[in-house]
Amino acid sequence: MIKFPANFMWGAATSAPQSEGYALSYGKSASTWDQWYQMAPEKFKKDQGPDSACDTYRLYSEDVANMTKIGMNSFRTSIAWTRLIPDGKHVNQVAVDYYRDYFSQLKAAGITPIINLFHFDMPWWLMEKGGWETRESVDAFAFYAKTAFELFGDLVDRWTTFNEPIVHIECGYLTGYHYPDIVDFKKAVQVGYHTLMAHTAAVAEFKKVKPDGQIGIILNITPAYAKSDAPADQVAKEKADLLLAKSFLDPTVLGKIPDALVELLAENDLLPVIEAADQQLIAANCVDFVGVNYYQPLRVQAPENPQVPAVTTDDLYLPYIWPERKINPYRGWEIYPEALYDVAMMMKDQYRNIPWYVSENGMGVADEERFMDDHGQIQDDYRIEFMTEHLEQLHRAIQDGSSCFGYHTWTFNDCWSWLNGYQNRYGFYRVDLDDNAKRTMKKSGEWFRQLSQNNGF
Repeated sequence: MIKFPANFMWGAATSAPQSEGYALSYGKSASTWDQWYQMAPEKFKKDQGPDSACDTYRLYSEDVANMTKIGMNSFRTSIAWTRLIPDGKHVNQVAVDYYRDYFSQLKAAGITPIINLFHFDMPWWLMEKGGWETRESVDAFAFYAKTAFELFGDLVDRWTTFNEPIVHIECGYLTGYHYPDIVDFKKAVQVGYHTLMAHTAAVAEFKKVKPDGQIGIILNITPAYAKSDAPADQVAKEKADLLLAKSFLDPTVLGKIPDALVELLAENDLLPVIEAADQQLIAANCVDFVGVNYYQPLRVQAPENPQVPAVTTDDLYLPYIWPERKINPYRGWEIYPEALYDVAMMMKDQYRNIPWYVSENGMGVADEERFMDDHGQIQDDYRIEFMTEHLEQLHRAIQDGSSCFGYHTWTFNDCWSWLNGYQNRYGFYRVDLDDNAKRTMKKSGEWFRQLSQNNGF
């Protein structure tokens, strides 16, 4: 049997905007997603907007009970900024009562909450001022973070600031999958920098409010794999690593933005506007742990006719499809468990072996009803195989000295997924949108219970 370390965290992750529902109810104000859905519903699959989330606001007590049924000892979710502080200034007491009861029930059930502050849900009132493009966002986020730490710090010891900050940068300012749906590399870099400084400001507030707790950040990272050993492909790999991994790992863990990244941005007229004391703040506010979201590897090759200065990341590196890849056809993503080992070794060798955990890993599949048995249970053996293969690589990395303390899947219940709605399902529990969001455990939930009980497989 493959056994994991004592007190290993077995759990799952979700976010407030993808699970709660009631997007404009109970005092909550609009996020960019709520507003974008009102402005352009045709962009969203099957007209499924934020209110289509899986009703956790109403059913959280049932969800906590269901977590215990599959052996979860930990769980990550987020607070909705727009629910807690709808106007950016005043606390919504209805939200405080909801989150306090939710977190209290998790703790009472023996489930450690890891609470994240930002999961792509920018408040609309702040977006109207420029969102992460404006330095005002740093102070606004710091105030929100401080308020959350003060209100819930007695219930929550482990916090994270951002989930996958690279995603809202890329998708909002380069690829069109998040609002404001523009292509502007210069703005993308400035948004990234303000996100980093917002994270830094939140960590500083955390140290004042809750010095006995732990704070981290959730990053979707994998070392880039070059198409070949050719110098141009290797340069593309270095640029991809700088932008997509080191841009947040280095300052948050090591306390410094890489010189090579600064040089790359300068070469392409992309340097952000900064303030004099920023570097000192970054150096003084490193994280206690890192969450790593891993689904697919990053494979790159050299661009053929790059523009200088770069207009998009395509001028620095291009995606490369490995001919031997195994693929999840529903998501179009390569399945490559070996990269999880490489990530673990990267954390060990390049990032002072900081404590870290797998904060997301999972397999999205469409039309899962095809795999439903006569008793109404989805037989998702493909998901069990996916998790098993990744856990084998994770265990190997732990044996080789990487300090990983947990494994969380995406996700607990099938949840709403931005522009994709419910096209792909990821959960241990099926959510029936036609039957009052009824939850039904999938086969993978039973398997996960055994995994947790045995601390291995």
